[in-house]
Amino acid sequence: MRAYLVSSIAVTCAAALALPLTVATPAAGAGPGVTAPAAANPAAVPDTAVAGSTQSLPLEPLGPARPWGRSFGAAESAAGQGLGRRDVRPFALLGVVWDDVRAPLRGSVEVRTRAAADGSWSDWQDVETHNDEHGADPGTPEGRSGALHGSTAPLWVGDSDGVEVRVRPERHEGVDAPLPSGLRLELVDPGPEPARTARGARVTPAVWTPQAAAAAPTTPEQAEAARVNAGLAPVGADVIPALTRAQTLAELPAATTRALAAKPFIGPRPKIITRKGWGADERMREKGFVYTKTIKAVFVHHSATGNRYTCKQAPSVLRSIYRYHVKSSGWRDFGYNFAVDKCGNIYEGRAGGVAKPVMGAHTLGFNTNSMGIAVLGSYGTTSPPAATLTAIARLTAWKLGLHGVNPKAKTYLTSGGGNLYKKGRKVRFNVIAGHRDGFATECPGGRLYNKLGTARSASAKYQGRR
Repeated sequence: MRAYLVSSIAVTCAAALALPLTVATPAAGAGPGVTAPAAANPAAVPDTAVAGSTQSLPLEPLGPARPWGRSFGAAESAAGQGLGRRDVRPFALLGVVWDDVRAPLRGSVEVRTRAAADGSWSDWQDVETHNDEHGADPGTPEGRSGALHGSTAPLWVGDSDGVEVRVRPERHEGVDAPLPSGLRLELVDPGPEPARTARGARVTPAVWTPQAAAAAPTTPEQAEAARVNAGLAPVGADVIPALTRAQTLAELPAATTRALAAKPFIGPRPKIITRKGWGADERMREKGFVYTKTIKAVFVHHSATGNRYTCKQAPSVLRSIYRYHVKSSGWRDFGYNFAVDKCGNIYEGRAGGVAKPVMGAHTLGFNTNSMGIAVLGSYGTTSPPAATLTAIARLTAWKLGLHGVNPKAKTYLTSGGGNLYKKGRKVRFNVIAGHRDGFATECPGGRLYNKLGTARSASAKYQGRR
């Protein structure tokens, strides 16, 4: 993504599951940003209270000693910050953060890690430094939060117990660009895999059973996250099951069904792994949910975490990104509304309900009336698998269909401020757009971006359009 520019709810399960699916939840007359009261910043919650952990290691000046055993070219700087090889507690994902979210990191970040399994050291890997194009829109409560930090993109490295890092400033006409203050390396342990319910991935459509009650959330935070998906799957389910197109239409609320009666263009609901299914610790995020009015556009991203993960590891990657977004970057929750892995599995992202217009923090300046899908991996030089493109098409056909939107159409969004479009400007987008369409960035990677036309056509076909 390098920028071109710089409790008990068991007793109420049956009633909750009987509720109709509601597409929009803001109070009548309320505009974007409606939310339940938020808790104190989740970054203040001690690591011992939630699954996983984060090690935060301040970087040190490296100076002219050139501790990496190599010579610098005339245009390079020997100055910088970093850490020499060292033993650390186990981790699987890393990133570099700094104090001021508005300060760019003009330079490069490279890391080496030691595999916990055999003690071998990796080659040097680049960490994507331009991550400011993600995040909450300026002027929103989340965007104004004093807890926000500057951050690189996170990098998935797998089970590791040693690390080395170097940060070098850009040099222009013999002068080093200043590095932002407070640089530190964040090492994230995603924590253990979540316990599976007896139903596992074989969850059936929403019907109350004693087993469903036994799997019901046990904390207020879990209950809050589960209630917003009531009617789609049993409370406490790991998976929201796929439906046929006929079943999808039959389950829509009456108002939506009437609106779609003349032209019922909506795709069949795909299988979606819930936050519980991938192990999101609901105590980490802020309480309450923030909604926008509708969904007019979808922005496709790549996570820039690298492709060195297996699909079995995808839940761990998600838990790591979630922790990095909240604990290290200071966001209220996971930034994207959905995630898709390279095997085509779809995951619920930011909490608030998969069928509802949840406001994310994915496309700086254009989070209002849109949603973000993150494809796990890096797709600048690697082509996305066919299963991933199919998942994007199926997800968008369903979610855009809930709002009567044609995936092949154009739409207008108003900029909240960014490096391409000034605040207040109305911008015309493809309904399924790439992140780079709204911000000067390489995201979602050239190989994935070039496949979005295929995703638009497939999505429209899933909706029953020609």
